Amino acid sequence: MTQSPYTVVIGLEVHVQLATRTKLFCRCSTTFGAPPNTQTCPLCIGMPGTLPVMNREAFQLGLKTAVALNCQIAPFTKWDRKNYYYPDLPKGYQISQYDLPFSHDGHLEISDPKGRIEPKKIGIIRAHLEEDAGKSMHDELAGQADSRIDLNRAGTPLLEIVSQPDMRSAAEAKAYLTELKLRLTYLGVSDCNMQEGSLRVDANINLHIDTPAGKIATPIVEVKNMNSFRAVEKAMEFEAVRHFEVWKETGQKLGDVPKQTRGWDDVADVTRGQRHKEESSDYRYFPDPDLVPVTVAAAEVETIRAALGELPAALRRRLEQTHGITPYDSDVLVNQGQDLVDYFVALSNAVRDGKLASNWVQQDVLRILKDDSIGIAEFQRRMPIPRLAELLLAVKEGLVDTGRARELLVEMLTTGRSAAEVIQAHGIVKVDESDLFTLAQKLLDANPKIVADIQAGKLQAAGNLIGQAKKQNPNVSPGRFREIVIELVGKMRE
Repeated sequence: MTQSPYTVVIGLEVHVQLATRTKLFCRCSTTFGAPPNTQTCPLCIGMPGTLPVMNREAFQLGLKTAVALNCQIAPFTKWDRKNYYYPDLPKGYQISQYDLPFSHDGHLEISDPKGRIEPKKIGIIRAHLEEDAGKSMHDELAGQADSRIDLNRAGTPLLEIVSQPDMRSAAEAKAYLTELKLRLTYLGVSDCNMQEGSLRVDANINLHIDTPAGKIATPIVEVKNMNSFRAVEKAMEFEAVRHFEVWKETGQKLGDVPKQTRGWDDVADVTRGQRHKEESSDYRYFPDPDLVPVTVAAAEVETIRAALGELPAALRRRLEQTHGITPYDSDVLVNQGQDLVDYFVALSNAVRDGKLASNWVQQDVLRILKDDSIGIAEFQRRMPIPRLAELLLAVKEGLVDTGRARELLVEMLTTGRSAAEVIQAHGIVKVDESDLFTLAQKLLDANPKIVADIQAGKLQAAGNLIGQAKKQNPNVSPGRFREIVIELVGKMRE
């Protein structure tokens, strides 16, 4: 494999809307979907003389998140004004935090159960609170070229989580975002709905290029307008290639290439230049004179830490160690949320077989949830743990095979009957082991070619005998019958 002539360097800025009922500095609602400009007040629209009051719940949610991200919590923090002019920012400044954020120096561990990336810690520079701006809506389709402003979002509480530039590939960036979103949803601090703007991502990327004169760094580019984690991944892949091409086209001279902000075009799969990238000095930060600083006691931090509960990484390890499932399976289950994990754990304990329970939850329970558009709570109401466990134990004992059990599950959900009742209704009885051996030997004697194929290593040939056996006795367990066929053929060699 040819080694890449450059190293990709990526850092992410994630803006998370906190799950509060009201805005960060006023009592206006944060409910999504209201008519434009109906969730505003004199403070939201920047009227002179209005005074902000901090939302304590937003600060507590921010603290909870920072502790869960292994950040150091500052005992003293203040608010700053970030000055810039946009039509959707009526005050002309955004209340944020600059030099004294309430948390700093944390980390988040990422991994990939499929082994595509190496496990590593991504450093977190800071997590700080700030208010959101409004929303500009541009009419680019009707031909009027109108722009409208909706200030419903103005003042919504955001937590900005700024990573170190520790990611070395687009895949690592996606893994970081996936793990971060999972942790935030388990904490209950945000719904992280990207379609509603509850989670937004800006990415900073540049290259470290190996040259005969040594390693050089290309100017940093900030990429915006990415509306999914897949879009982030594609944008980073595109930018890495574009950076290298620009470096080659400029004659490998970087002094005239400015830092830039670019936007992702999800239709064309390209980034497009928007403006020169601002520096912190461009925003003329200064302390907000209308808000008092906030102090945080060490005892409060420890109380929050003790109440965090089990985070996704620890939960995955527990499922693997206690229930004997693979990292991939634990990752799938944990990604579905705590309620589904609880259902799996109860089912695994009931059947005393984590792998069997995991397979059924992933393949059948999740399929039914999707097909019926229901949540796990509704499924559990229809299919309590003991009832599904009874069916799985019938599978485990060889009374019914998996394919037939899936048909019975549908019938159980439809009729509300127990596994024992539907099994009895279908006349299903367990076939005695001696009868299975007798039937298998009979079919092997009648099919010498299949015997030869199995002896030659073509084990799939046993499927033909399973079909014949099912015709003679529908209660034959395909899995057990196949094992017996292979065992008998192996003895013929001796």
